[in-house]
Amino acid sequence: MQLISHQLILYKMCGLPSAFVKVEKMELSVHWRWLATVLNLLILGAGVWCDCTEEGIEIEGGDYILTQGLKSGSTLIYQCPNGFFPYPATTRQCSGHSWQGLPSQERNIRQKCRLVECPDPTVLKYGSVDPPEERYFVGNETMYECDSGYRLRGSVKRVCLANGKWSGSTPICSRDDAGNPCPDPGIPPGSLRSGDYFDYDDEVTYSCTNSLTYLVGSRVRTCRADGQWSGVEPSCFYKYTYDTASDISEAFGGAMKQSLTESMSVGDIQEGRKITITKDGRTLNMYIAVDISSSLTKEDINKSTVMVQAFIERVASYAVSPNYDILFFTSELLPISDILDYYNGVNTKTLEAVLDDLKSIQIKENRATGTDLNQVFKHMLERIIIINETTKAEFKDLRHIILIFTDGGYNMGGSPLANLQRIKNTIKPEDHLDVYIFAVGAKIYESDLQPLATKERGRHFFRILKEEMDTMFDEIFDDEAVVSLCGLHKLSDITSSMSLVYPWNVRLTILRGEQTKTCTGAIVSSKLILTAAHCFHGDLPQNIQVDVKQGGDPGIKVVEKYHIHSQYNIRAKVEEGIAEFYDYDVALVQLKEDLIFTTNLKPICIPCTKETNQALRLPPDSKCSDQEKLLFKDFNQRLHFLTGEDTVKQKDVVAKLGQNRDPCIKQATRLPNVTLEKIHEFVTDNFLCTGGIIPFVDHIACKGDSGGAVFRDYNQRTIQVGLVSWGTDELCKGHEGTLDVKSTEFSRDFHLNLFKIVDFLHSVMAKGDRTLAPTEFIDNWKL
Repeated sequence: MQLISHQLILYKMCGLPSAFVKVEKMELSVHWRWLATVLNLLILGAGVWCDCTEEGIEIEGGDYILTQGLKSGSTLIYQCPNGFFPYPATTRQCSGHSWQGLPSQERNIRQKCRLVECPDPTVLKYGSVDPPEERYFVGNETMYECDSGYRLRGSVKRVCLANGKWSGSTPICSRDDAGNPCPDPGIPPGSLRSGDYFDYDDEVTYSCTNSLTYLVGSRVRTCRADGQWSGVEPSCFYKYTYDTASDISEAFGGAMKQSLTESMSVGDIQEGRKITITKDGRTLNMYIAVDISSSLTKEDINKSTVMVQAFIERVASYAVSPNYDILFFTSELLPISDILDYYNGVNTKTLEAVLDDLKSIQIKENRATGTDLNQVFKHMLERIIIINETTKAEFKDLRHIILIFTDGGYNMGGSPLANLQRIKNTIKPEDHLDVYIFAVGAKIYESDLQPLATKERGRHFFRILKEEMDTMFDEIFDDEAVVSLCGLHKLSDITSSMSLVYPWNVRLTILRGEQTKTCTGAIVSSKLILTAAHCFHGDLPQNIQVDVKQGGDPGIKVVEKYHIHSQYNIRAKVEEGIAEFYDYDVALVQLKEDLIFTTNLKPICIPCTKETNQALRLPPDSKCSDQEKLLFKDFNQRLHFLTGEDTVKQKDVVAKLGQNRDPCIKQATRLPNVTLEKIHEFVTDNFLCTGGIIPFVDHIACKGDSGGAVFRDYNQRTIQVGLVSWGTDELCKGHEGTLDVKSTEFSRDFHLNLFKIVDFLHSVMAKGDRTLAPTEFIDNWKL
């Protein structure tokens, strides 16, 4: 009997097929040679343990992943399609040679993907919900109506979304004549409110009605003297409820944007070595910690790392240089950037080097199973205390922002709450500290994480679905507070709206009787459009239409005048047999009224301005030639320009520079009366040369592309370095506005190099018409 018992345990541990172990009528039948080998190995300490098996862990309607295979300590994570969630378990752990994590009363329930449910909306007071249901699932719609004498605030119609939230805002039925200092704060779906008095200092308290949900947001709100409620409106979340990028943008973005725009540098940016001097004298310290313990999948960790990279790059695109403390953690800390180095003056690591370190992090399969979040906060506390001692009186001007990416499953080091409280005691005033918790992973320990997040000044706790991580920070950092910054845009791989990717692009239509000519241009200030001079032939300003296409709706702007380079003369070489000569082919179109910049209408950066200097992260004493060297650093420099009207597309080309330029421009000798001896008089140094098939097959410019920006993206900012001027071959007939046509071996395009005509830009934009908002050029703007 004892032998049978041991071998049954062995079968259970390793998941051996029944051919090897079989019990019938208390008699044992085994493959004795095989069993003897296994037992000998076990006795000798060879560790033949199969740990857990995949038997019985399937999920109906979904799939699963194993963080460490079938080894002990591995996490089984169930996955379901959008709008469904795994039930009864989200995750299970391989422990004791079986999969743990199912409540005893649910062990006989088959694992399946269930339809997502939204919290009960029928908690509405003084009104009705149609249709009244016991439960509401994804796709269900509800309509709201108030009782007689009450007025509806919030959404009239709401839809249960795939993330377990209701669309729109909480419906509230209230009386206009109530006379309360604070408005009725409402009752969010699935919640219960105690407190029906809304006078000064009155409190309302919220809880969740369903035991399967938990409260996110302010549990207690107070009617303040300004007639507003303290805190933020609470929500009741199910275990599967998550925040979308838009949710996080609205809540997290507002506070971050305020910090960033207040911290935008007006002076000494010395990347990676000095503390940024900010508008109000304050500096911004950011502490970022990423959980890489085994309770998270490699995908979760990689997504968190990419989010941190995107966050840092996006902050940098605002010309802000915070001091960073970045680390990864399990039961141990893996520092990436130590904030003390900034204060000690020993940090020689540039921001680019920090980002390279983040990108090079390799997440191992066999990671530590322990998680010590307390050690993370202790690490941050130690640095904050040292910074306090180092900066002394200036410490009160510092802002500190902590970002933690974790599932909250800390099992070592104890609770971090005590060290967090010490951090709060050190940083005064209290609004100079914000702690944001981004909950990632399949199983979130909300009760441990929520107390860590700052409870004042908006939501600071967010649960993120990994599919939303790619777009989160791009959603956050795009707001009217900073839309005037040149070159800001959304990334093309996370938005389908080209007006967000190219918010500076415009179309120009020149009316000439029954005929029209179209060109492309770029917004360079609130009143100026940069385009090609050859688009105009003595045309009157009232015959020029500028279509800015705001938000997809045509926005035709009135032109007051246009400025053409004084040295532009298309007929300058007619006597030499050259019909058209495009040197200095540049114009600035001046609008009658200022453009109002929005998220999809912004200026592009142009060479030799202070703003471009900041976008390139160059020191303030840089020369214009420093910008040129940085943007034209390769002999084969990848650049882009746009084509199309209703649907804008990006064309990719390579500018041949340095030793590669002469072989490129030589193809212009195929044109009539252009000789090799005089090639540099015809294709002057003012032009960039693209086209051909080496090193890549370039796109080619077509009619309608003229005047468009030739640009380069750098640090998530777009810098215009040229404009489309002329070409040797007409290859696009019937294919204008598409990407179908590419260069031949001999066809070439020539784009005016903006670095060569900065004097013209400066004459109009810096010292021109008094009605123009002057553009600040760097002191050393001449090459």
